[in-house]
Amino acid sequence: MHKPHVTVAAIVKKNDYYLLVKERDKFTKKICYNQPAGHLEDKETLAQAASRELLEETGLTLAPMGLIGIYNLHAANGVHYLRFCFMFDGENIDDEPIPLDNDIISANWHTVEHIKTLPLRSHLVLQCIEDSQARPLQSLDFIYDD
Repeated sequence: MHKPHVTVAAIVKKNDYYLLVKERDKFTKKICYNQPAGHLEDKETLAQAASRELLEETGLTLAPMGLIGIYNLHAANGVHYLRFCFMFDGENIDDEPIPLDNDIISANWHTVEHIKTLPLRSHLVLQCIEDSQARPLQSLDFIYDD
């Protein structure tokens, strides 16, 4: 039976900057940039997973404001991902992000124009940012958690 990998991603915006993490792609071994993101864990809601990944990869504790979108990706590495992308408000963040996860090299703020020049983990990194600018957020109530 086919089972896609359920992942979450955190879009954090502060003024005109978006938070990305610098990491090494486990498939290609190349340095790339991604939103704070990762896999859903047992007994965790999607929103909780997004907040946990944000904390682990940036040291920031925030709650999501809403859902940007759901993305179905058949990646080049042969893995099927079902990605839930959440929006976080970074306007009141004064501290520099400090990754707690050893797999994260750094976490930094970037403009959209700069992000377009970076080696991205997937095209969904930019797609989710663009969608966050163009779409209304879905309420977290949109997701039923049992």
